[in-house]
Formats: sequence, C-alpha cells, structure tokens
Amino acid sequence: MTRIFLTHNRAALRHYYGEPAYRMLAGMAQVAFHDSDSEPTQDDIVRQARDCDILVSFRIPPIDARLLAALPRLAAVCRVAVDIRNIDVDYASRHGILVMRATPGFGASVAEWVVGAMVMLARHMGPATCAYQNGQRPVPLMGTELRAATLGIIGYGTIGRYLAGLARAFGMRLVINDPHVRVDTEPGVTQATLDELLAQSDFVVCLAPAIAETARLINLPAFRKMKPSAYFINASRAELVDEDDLLQALDAGLIAGCALDVGSAQDQMPPARLAAHPRVVATPHIGGLTPQASEHQAMDSVRQVRALLEGRMPECSVNAAHATRARDRFGLRLPAQ
Repeated sequence: MTRIFLTHNRAALRHYYGEPAYRMLAGMAQVAFHDSDSEPTQDDIVRQARDCDILVSFRIPPIDARLLAALPRLAAVCRVAVDIRNIDVDYASRHGILVMRATPGFGASVAEWVVGAMVMLARHMGPATCAYQNGQRPVPLMGTELRAATLGIIGYGTIGRYLAGLARAFGMRLVINDPHVRVDTEPGVTQATLDELLAQSDFVVCLAPAIAETARLINLPAFRKMKPSAYFINASRAELVDEDDLLQALDAGLIAGCALDVGSAQDQMPPARLAAHPRVVATPHIGGLTPQASEHQAMDSVRQVRALLEGRMPECSVNAAHATRARDRFGLRLPAQ
C-alpha cells in the first residue's frame, strides 16, 4: 500500500491541513504525520518517513537535497502551498522525484487581513487597544478614512486583484506596480512605476513574490519616497523588505506606521524588534490562516495524490518531465522534455 507522510506537527495539521483532508488521504493510502507538539527536524522526517512514497510538505523543515537523499522510496513531494522555495526542485528533478504545489486559495483571506490592517493603522486602533488592556486611558487621535485614499499595490496577482475589488468598495484610488501585468483595461486602476506608486500612495501594500529581483525591494531609499503620512503593509515575504531600514524609517518618522504579517523571525513571523514598535501592527503570519484558505490547499493535495494513485499526472506538477521515479511507481505518462 502507498505510504504518505505529512511533515506537519499536531498544531500545523490542525490549523493548516484539517481533519477532512486528512481523512480523505487516509482512505486512499497509509498516512502518518509528525505526531508531536514540537516542530519537526530533518532527522525527525528521515526517521519517520524513510519508507514513504509521497511526502506532503508543510513549511518546516526544508525539503533539501540531504533530506531527499535520505528517503530512498520517495517518488513525489506535494507542497501544501504555492511557495516551493523550501524544496530543492533541482535535486528532485535529477533523481526523478515529482514536485507538486497547491493553487492559490488564500486571496480573500490575505486581502481581508490587509483591509483590517489599513483600518487599524488609519484609526489608531492598536495603541488604543493596548492602552485599555494595560489599564491606561488612551488618547483619542484623529484618524483618516479609506474613502478617497490612494492604495498602492506592489504585485498584482491573486491577492492583489482581490484586494483591488475590496478597495473599490471603499472608494479608494488604485495604483498598481507589477512588471508582468498590464491593467490598461481595468477601470479605476492606474499602472505606475514603483517610484510613482511610493510617492502617490497613502497605503503601500507589498504583495510581490519573493524572487531574486524583489530582494530588499523596499529599503530606506524607498521609504524616503513615501509620504510621511503614509503606511506600509507587508503581507508577502520578509525578503522583500530591509527590516533594518524599516525600523530606521519608523524611528525617523519617514512613514506614519506599518503593518506586518511576515518577517525574518521563525516560521516567517515578524521579528520582535519590529513587532514591539509603537507604530507597528504585527500579527504572527495569520493572513492565510482561515478554514477556507487552509482547506483549499489541503484539498489540492488530496486531488494531487488521487491523480497519482490513478496513474495521472497532477495538474500542479512543476517538474513533470523529470519525474521518472514517480512514473515507475505510479505508471505516469511524462510530457516530452
């Protein structure tokens, strides 16, 4: 019988995968996971998944060459997310291991988080809440409305497009920067250079992918181009922002504040030195943490495993032409290289 191992620990299985998807997998194969409250190490996975055929991967630990080499039966890795940077795809391809990813199912969830962050920042809800919770009397502060404010979206993919629809409902003006997208035909949307977006926007939302071209895209020179009254929001990845420069920009008053759901701390969370800043709204990487978003990606993994067991190439495969081990194990037909 096919063996499947999920790299999720108990909490990750509960929050990011869910019982329905797990039960469906268990109905198709022999399934196990990292049954512990601690985060799994690579050695944990090697020990527990040595005989597995399919690895269903959470963010932790990285599925690198060392780990892949230690799993001699492994024929496929299924990442329960769009981001596959934690998988050594080149090594997997050289050794015939199929790599799959989920389709985006978190657009609404993350976009709604961004809207919540904008409202919190614009109406100073964070400082007031903290004051009340600490038994202090908060100082009423004049806020600003989202209506008629300019929203700059860096990266116009699944999340950005959903966010644009929400922003229109608030009556916001939209400025988009994405070198891979044209928005000429979208009403109420202006395409701009990054410098133009930074200079015009009241809220700058970073949603670009973390690739070599976007590393530290938002740095001190970028913050200097923003309005002192503007807010920066990062719901993408820490790699896009120079966190030292962000802290300097906050301390110097170059921007009014920021909201972070991601950062360089463990599990892609905001680091404490930024999260504790009085001008920061920080959350522990929860933008996509809703039942609907988690279930979408978990069910993607179920569909992919079902396709493999039925001898079909999953639609979300990223190295199908090189998956010789998966071909031999599951009887797949590989596309021509």
